[in-house]
Amino acid sequence: MTVSVCMKRDVVSVHENTTIRETMNIFVTKHIGSLPVIDDDNKPVGVIGLSDLLKLEMPAFVNFVADVDFVHDFGAVEDMRPSAAILKKSVKSIMRPVYTVNEDCGLLRAYSLMLQQNLHDMPVVSREGRMAGIASRVDVGVAILKTWFRAES
Repeated sequence: MTVSVCMKRDVVSVHENTTIRETMNIFVTKHIGSLPVIDDDNKPVGVIGLSDLLKLEMPAFVNFVADVDFVHDFGAVEDMRPSAAILKKSVKSIMRPVYTVNEDCGLLRAYSLMLQQNLHDMPVVSREGRMAGIASRVDVGVAILKTWFRAES
C-alpha cells in the first residue's frame, strides 16, 4: 500500500511570502500544528510548525538550561510578544527544510522517514513535485495496522 491511500488531500498551506502574522492567524483559526510552505508552482519549499512560531516568544535562556522545571514562573516574560517588525517578516525567514514523499511511497518507508526526521506530519507530492496531500504519523500508522487484519485470515 502507498501513502496516497491514507493522506489528507485538503491541505492547508501558506505561500513562502506570507507574513508571520498571517501564518499565525491560520494556526489559530484552523487549530493545526504544522503548515507546508509552498512556492508559486504549489511545490513545497519549507515547513513551519506551531513550535517555530512559539520560539519567537520563548526566552533565550530556555535554550541554555537543561531543565526549566526549577523556574516556576517566567514573570514579565510571560507578557512579551514578538514585535510588529518580526510579525511582518515573511514565513520564509523562519521556515524549516521540508521532507516530502511521493504519492506512490510505501507506508513503511513513509513511516520510517517520519521517525528518522522526527516529523508528525509529512507533505505528500505528485510526480511533478506539487502538493498532493499531507500524511500524519497516525494516518500512516493506522493504515499499516489495518493491513494486519489480512494476516489473521
